[in-house]
Amino acid sequence: MEAVAHLRNNPTSTRKMRLVADLVRGKGVFEALTILKFSKQEPSVKLEKLLKSAINNWEQKNSLKPEDNDLFVKEIQVNAGVMLKRFLPAPQGRAYRLRKRSNHVTIKVDSRNPVNEEAAVEETAEVETSN
Repeated sequence: MEAVAHLRNNPTSTRKMRLVADLVRGKGVFEALTILKFSKQEPSVKLEKLLKSAINNWEQKNSLKPEDNDLFVKEIQVNAGVMLKRFLPAPQGRAYRLRKRSNHVTIKVDSRNPVNEEAAVEETAEVETSN
């Protein structure tokens, strides 16, 4: 069972965020957290926080420990967000257009071994029927 986390209107360009997202796509969750923690790029801080949120969402959804279930980053999407358009004064009465870009990030986390998830669902079903 996968869990999803969203980050909306992040004030970083889509191109810069995709560079960081490509580093962690398909990796194990704890390996991805390590990569993001030691990355020097600015978007890695926001992406690390988002990944922790996705892990927590998975934990809440399945009521299992992420350490035991071999979690990995199943999918990560970076899409363009709202663009703020401003003008910057330029020489000789001109104006340069300034585009302040933002992005939306969606991250999906899933377990590589679904057997444990099915067993956990069966255990909870057994507990409910015994009560």
